[in-house]
Amino acid sequence: MAQRLRVRYAKRGRLRFTSHRDISRAVERAVRRADVPVAFSAGFSPHPRISYVGAVAPTGVASEAEYLEIGVTRTCDPDRLRIALDTSLPTGLDVLDVVEAGTGSLADRLECSAWEMRLPEADPALARVAVERFTTTERIEVERLTKKGPRRFDAREAVLSLEVIERTETTAGQASSQPCVILRMVVRHATPAVRPDDVLTGLRLVADFAPPVPPEVTRLAQGPLDVHTGKPTDPFDLDRDITRGGETEPVGPYIGGDL
Repeated sequence: MAQRLRVRYAKRGRLRFTSHRDISRAVERAVRRADVPVAFSAGFSPHPRISYVGAVAPTGVASEAEYLEIGVTRTCDPDRLRIALDTSLPTGLDVLDVVEAGTGSLADRLECSAWEMRLPEADPALARVAVERFTTTERIEVERLTKKGPRRFDAREAVLSLEVIERTETTAGQASSQPCVILRMVVRHATPAVRPDDVLTGLRLVADFAPPVPPEVTRLAQGPLDVHTGKPTDPFDLDRDITRGGETEPVGPYIGGDL
């Protein structure tokens, strides 16, 4: 393996309902179509050196910040690889950024996630009351069914911030407007992971708040926690500083094929 590349990709639109297994298969096919010189593991059953970093967004949840690493057998231009891989993937799986891996573990940098939860037709006043009660409550125990059975855990401690945004949306072809409550939250990564649906369960427990229709959830970002803003920063910043000296363009020649 001559180089490791770190990839940020998005899961959008209908592809948010795609399982992680199907996404990994789509990525492997795209790597072949793009002629990426991917490295393979040794042993009786070699497999491509593609690893997914951090907790992937659950099925049914969109994301603008999913991460994976690819090992290649020759040095590649990250920007050219991004274009080739993005072109080879279906619409809705979009490659947003590729950098050469620097030192350190990418997984260790993914400390928190920023989430957006859209709640069409929800009552804004009830949402504000529920959020206030949630944030002022010290501990909120929720229960979720896991692979090992039902598990109870605190959904409050990991939530670093939670705010309500009220919008009015007009559906195409309709004259009337519908209220839409948007919850934005920053959640620290913990074990077990606290997901947006756990926060929604907590809101129901503390204030009997339940949206009338299923929520639309998107992960907006994940990365190191900025203690000043309380939000995640770009986990690729350190890689860019190490491998490119802080420049936006690759430094030095790249060898190999088209990539």
